[in-house]
Amino acid sequence: MDRRIIICRSVLENPAVTQRDLSQELSVSLGTVNRLVKDCIEEKLISLEPNSQTYQLLPDGQALLHEHKVDGAIILAAGFGSRFVPLTFETPKGLLEVFGERMIERQIRQLHEAGITDITIVVGYLKEKFEYLIDKYQVNLFYNPEYTKKNNLATIYHVRDLLIKKNLYILSSDNWIRHNMYHTFEGGSWYSSVFMKGETSEWSLDFNKKGQILDIQVGGTDAWVMYGPAYFTKSFSKQFIPVLEGYYKMPGTEQLYWENVFMDMLSGEASKKLPDLWPAGKEIHLHVNRRQEDEVYEFENLEELRLFDIKYQHRSDSAAMELVSEVFQVPESDITEIRCLKAGMTNKSFLFKVKKKHYICRIPGPGTERLINRKQEKAVYDVLAGKGISETVIYFNGETGYKISEYYEGTHNADPQNPEEMKHCMEVVRKFHKTGLKVEHSFDFHERIQFYEDLCRQNKSIPFEDYDQVRTQINGLLDQLDKLNNEKVLSHVDTVVDNFLILPDGEVKLIDWEYAGMCDPLVDIAMCAIYSYYDEEETDRLITMYLERDPNEDERYRIYAYMALGGFLWSLWAMYKAALGEEFGEYTIIMYRYAKTYSKRCEKLSKK
Repeated sequence: MDRRIIICRSVLENPAVTQRDLSQELSVSLGTVNRLVKDCIEEKLISLEPNSQTYQLLPDGQALLHEHKVDGAIILAAGFGSRFVPLTFETPKGLLEVFGERMIERQIRQLHEAGITDITIVVGYLKEKFEYLIDKYQVNLFYNPEYTKKNNLATIYHVRDLLIKKNLYILSSDNWIRHNMYHTFEGGSWYSSVFMKGETSEWSLDFNKKGQILDIQVGGTDAWVMYGPAYFTKSFSKQFIPVLEGYYKMPGTEQLYWENVFMDMLSGEASKKLPDLWPAGKEIHLHVNRRQEDEVYEFENLEELRLFDIKYQHRSDSAAMELVSEVFQVPESDITEIRCLKAGMTNKSFLFKVKKKHYICRIPGPGTERLINRKQEKAVYDVLAGKGISETVIYFNGETGYKISEYYEGTHNADPQNPEEMKHCMEVVRKFHKTGLKVEHSFDFHERIQFYEDLCRQNKSIPFEDYDQVRTQINGLLDQLDKLNNEKVLSHVDTVVDNFLILPDGEVKLIDWEYAGMCDPLVDIAMCAIYSYYDEEETDRLITMYLERDPNEDERYRIYAYMALGGFLWSLWAMYKAALGEEFGEYTIIMYRYAKTYSKRCEKLSKK
């Protein structure tokens, strides 16, 4: 860090700057400041006006500053912000307001005040929400295609060409900076740091008297920690980016931060992993930019934000929070212990506590109104109420699909490789099949397959070369099942093991009845088999568990046919979701393979 630049910059910004001000800015003693000021005067960078306490920036000082001009900023805004659900279900974290101003806009405004107008925002989750900033602040948007799969190491990788060409600030969209810490000129690369008393899980820094970071440890006690923005000079990026590129290409680095790469470069670990790119003993300089207490904020969760901005104790402007408040007749401040649950393929859910009990609020995902009939789902829950088969539903809106249900403490999902657990699950399925419960609607494979196929064709999203051939086989299975004219009962249709909750006392609950309707009961066995990725032997064991005997040829054919139909249907579903930007990895191929494999099984059975 070139301290002369900080002094010249301070003189440019305030000719009446005092040595005490400089001491605070540089985090050094007054004696050190006095020596540095004398050096700058001797080098004819600045001068002290006679008979006054004001300084003047001289031409050589101006030239020095010009060499260290900040070119722009990159704001990282691609992430989901899971610890701020349900607010971030609707709004990216960086667009949340603090004291009436969006966090990202506050930082953009601060950058503009420092003359920094070349700003690139890296977006991903709810990227369209940031589009208005282009017109309001003339920013650039850069889409990170890997935001759902990888951490910010990949984000920096995707904007690496910008970093090598420019001196840039690196900001997080969800930081709140009290005082403007950005400048037109910077003395070298740095990382913002605050002092944290007691134990911390943040990344703790070890640095020398000149502020150069020597080592980084995750966690620490009474330590200066990495907290807030960073600044990369072109020279720093020239050293750093090639190593980051090497890490990006290494397997197992998907969830790393760019700070992990820098930490390894300091510790020597990078030299072991990539000796050609980072030889042992090579140095890289990043300095600590120590900030005062209460100047930089990285809100960890809604509880922290509530303490900081009292507005969030009463009104978060979140539809989900407003709903919970209304249903339980409590102020939003009484909704606590909020956390994101594992996102499903269709919905988003969060856990919360009200009146000493935990509940789950489910929010339908984007576009699901086209895929799921919520009125029909509500009808299923209405007939299940009080039967002890499913979860206890506190609230269900048949128009929006919002659902609030009780949370069962200490439960776990069924393990498809645990025969005892699967036996209990099949007992639950068999039990509700025999209840005689009925609803007005059916689950119709003809209609659903055609519906998803039409959606896929509209989006030109059917990639399989032999699709038409497989579709012909599926049509044959549909026709054959129609001829059998089997009895229909209330069926779940989505019997994935994640929908079986095993309570501490061994009781099993079957939850999430979105696709349920009147159907051949053997559909539920077939769906459980393909969702569990069972082979034929495992499937046959599951069938025996459900029937409590070996299946006859008719039952075996029906289950295999439904496995083929289910695989075909859900592969279409996944293809359509992929066209909307949601990927499910190998799921699409696995389901399509079930369609092909079990179509052939059925063909063999028919020939017996």
